[in-house]
Formats: sequence, structure tokens, C-alpha cells
Amino acid sequence: MKNKRLFIALFAIVFLTVSSVYTAQRRSQELTDEQKILQTMHSISSHDLFHYVKELASDKYEGRLTGTEAYKASAEWVASHFEKWGVTPVGDNDTYFQAFPNPYTLIFEDCEVSLHVPYKDSTIKKYYHYFDEFIPGSTSGSGEVTAEVIYVGYGATAPELDYDDYEDVVVEGKIVLMEREVPVSPRDDAELFKKWRPYSFHQYKLENAVKHGAKGMIYNYGPIGNPNNSYDAGFIYSHVGSVVVKDVFAGTGYDHEKVVEKIKEALKPQSFSTGKVVTIRNTTEHHPDGIGNNVVGLVIGSDPELKDEIIIIGGHLDHLGKCYEIMPGANDNASAVAVMMGMAEAFHKCPIKPRRSLLFLGFGAEEQGIAGSNHYCENPIFPLEKTVGFLNMDGVGCGDKISAAAAENYPEFWKFIDNANQKYIHRTINTSYFSNIARPRLDTARFMWKDVPTISFSAYGSRSYYHTPLDNIDTITPEILEDVTQLLFLAVLNMANQDSIDFRK
Repeated sequence: MKNKRLFIALFAIVFLTVSSVYTAQRRSQELTDEQKILQTMHSISSHDLFHYVKELASDKYEGRLTGTEAYKASAEWVASHFEKWGVTPVGDNDTYFQAFPNPYTLIFEDCEVSLHVPYKDSTIKKYYHYFDEFIPGSTSGSGEVTAEVIYVGYGATAPELDYDDYEDVVVEGKIVLMEREVPVSPRDDAELFKKWRPYSFHQYKLENAVKHGAKGMIYNYGPIGNPNNSYDAGFIYSHVGSVVVKDVFAGTGYDHEKVVEKIKEALKPQSFSTGKVVTIRNTTEHHPDGIGNNVVGLVIGSDPELKDEIIIIGGHLDHLGKCYEIMPGANDNASAVAVMMGMAEAFHKCPIKPRRSLLFLGFGAEEQGIAGSNHYCENPIFPLEKTVGFLNMDGVGCGDKISAAAAENYPEFWKFIDNANQKYIHRTINTSYFSNIARPRLDTARFMWKDVPTISFSAYGSRSYYHTPLDNIDTITPEILEDVTQLLFLAVLNMANQDSIDFRK
């Protein structure tokens, strides 16, 4: 009797379990496609996205400088998640990696910028503070230079513009103090700027200083870190800010702001010898044979015809490495990689599959001349003419509002983002037109030059720390990560499942 009661109880438990599973399955089958999509959208978790950022910004990846073993490890970590979510490897030799040459330079702690101040019958040194008063040049040669500082404006030699910052000064063996950019803006006069554009590149400025015999440079740039420059073994340079510039100008009879303003107004050089002596010391190690990688994975479209059309979702994986402290790059750009990963996971879970194919693309060497996206555009895995559009992300983890650069260039593209936001997400989004005539600062630029419709997303509304050691996990706003991921997931799935789209028109 006892065994019989036990049998009946077990039977009841099994029956109820099977019944509840069947009921749940039936209810699931009764969900509309929209409900299934929204169910997937709500599975996107700020907790998971924050964890992805925290991992990529951790010390183990040493700031993810492209070419280093630490960067490679971060790329492998992202690829391991792609594999778990069934994303197809489409890189070199059926891997998740697309390799390209990428020289890089390591910066070590023994670095200095100091001013020699005459005092009575001797000289004392004023040492500048890392990292708010100086940051070592990320492609500096290794060594020390002590010399007089010559102010050379924008460091340009442009005979066709009747302009030469080096014409009336001798910089051989000296240290040059130089401004970034050029004295004209693409916003004020686009046609004039195009003539000046070649002289706005960091590489040109450094190489021109070397050509004129300078041995060092203090670059009025931030100070922030930036590995986007040329390398010359005998040239030592650092980025400095207003404190150093003010000290160099002090007592010269020149006011820095007025000098810069005069150059911009007259488009004539204002170079002069400052009489100030500065020491720059950097300890570096150059690796000319470095190899970088893009991380690439494909969600294959479900439609036999439309699957050959590609939508790219991505952003750059790399950051600045060590300079000389670790630059974590949490917002710039671990945040974007986290969003890309969140979308890849969501498409893996979603029962409604995209008809077009989705390429998830984490670029290397964005910080080193936008080299990874340039390599992809010159060596596309899928034809660029079959690429419907590219959703780029750069700094999407800090703030409560969203910026969409180039949304006004591609109104049909933008409609999908706007519709998803208006219906479900309800974030403030600021759109803009992107003329794309300055030096390339975003991966977006490379694709637009190849006629691939591209919108680039970022977040704003709270303080962020661009290219300094303070760009860490503490600055990240998990809620904006979740909303950006949900927004782009909905928009991409919608556009992927249209019968026909053409954003190029």
C-alpha cells in the first residue's frame, strides 16, 4: 500500500512537470514575432555588459595596445565568446582574426619633462607632473635631450600656401614647441582647410621637425596619450599642457593665446626662440615588426538570397597600452566591444533570425592611425558594395545621452535607429552631419570614403577621461550600455529583415 501511494505521488509530480513544460512551450509558440524579439531584447543585461567592459579594461590586457601579446589576449577573449554564441569565424585561415602589419612602441616609467630655471649663479630644474602636465610621446625614441625651446607654431612648411613655420628660426639640435592641428578649421572654410589638411597630421609634424634637424618636441596636445604618430629613434618628444606652455612663454614678451590668434588671423608664422631650456627624457622600446589583428565573426543570414548582403556592427578593440601607466580604455573603447558582444549574444538567443548576414568586427590599431579599419576596407572579407551599412561605436559607456554622427548623411539608415528609439528605448539622441574631410579620427571615416553608409554612436552627459589613466571602469554607466545594445539590436534586426534597403541613395 505504501509503495502504491509513493507511485501515485511520483506519477503526479511527473505529470504536473510535463504538463507545465508543455503549457510553457505552447504559450511560447503563441507569442508573436514582436513579443519574441522584445523578450530577447529584455534579456540584454547591463550586468553582463558591465562585466565585459571590466574584463577588457583590467590590468591583464595592459591597455590593449595593438601588436602586443596583451592585445592579442584581449582579442582571443572576445573570439572565445563569439565561438560560444555560434558566430562563424571568417578571418584568416578560418579563424576569428584578420592580421595586418602594425609597428608599436612600448613606454617605460623613467620619463621626464623639466624646465631649467636660472637661479643666482646656477640653475634649478622644475619637474613637471605626470600625467596632468605631461605624458610621454607614445612613439618617442628612447633617450634624453636638453636644449633650448624654439616655438614653431603649427610646424608646417607649405610653400604653395606661402607659409613656413621654420623659415626664420634655426631648430637644429633644439627642442620645438608645436601646436596640434592647423590654423584653419573645416567648419569655417572647408575648401581652404582641404589645402591645409596634409599639414594637420601628427606624422607630418614630427617628420618635418626631424627634417629640420630638431632633436625633440614638446607637443601642445592635452596632455593626453596618443600612439598615432611616426617613430624616429633619435627624436624624443612628449605631450604637454597649458602649465608647460605658459612657463615656456613666461618672460619672452609673447602671450601664447595672442600668438596663436595672430597666426590664425593672418595665416603667417609667428615662430621665435624662447630662450628657455627644457629636458625631455623617455625610455621606450620600438617594435617595427608588430602584427595587429581585427576580430571578425559572422552571423549568417537566413535568407538564401539576402544573406549575401552584409550589415557590419563594430568598434575598435584597442587602446593606448602603457604610457607609462596602464591606460585602461574602459569607455574608449571597451564599452563599444561590450555592446557588440551583447548584440552577438542577443542574436544567438533570438528565435527570429536576421535574413541578411551580420558581421561583428572589432578593429585593431584605431589608436594607431585608424589602421585596422583601413586594412579591412582595403582587404574586405565581403564585398563593400554588398555591405548595406556599418554601425560603428566609439565611447558608448559614459553618460545618459547618445550621439549619432553621420546620421544626417544617411536619413534612410537613420530611420531604423530613430524608430526603435521612439518606440522602445526613449533616449535623447543627438544627430549630426559628418563632412569627413579632416584627418581620420574614427573608423567611420575609412568606410565612408569607400561609399559604405556609416553611422557612428557615442554616449555623452557625464564626465569622461579621454586618453588618460582615469578612463577606467569607475566612469562607466551600465544603463547606457544596456540601452545602446537594445536600441541597436532592435534596429539591426528590423533592417536585416526588410525585403529591400538601399542607404546609399
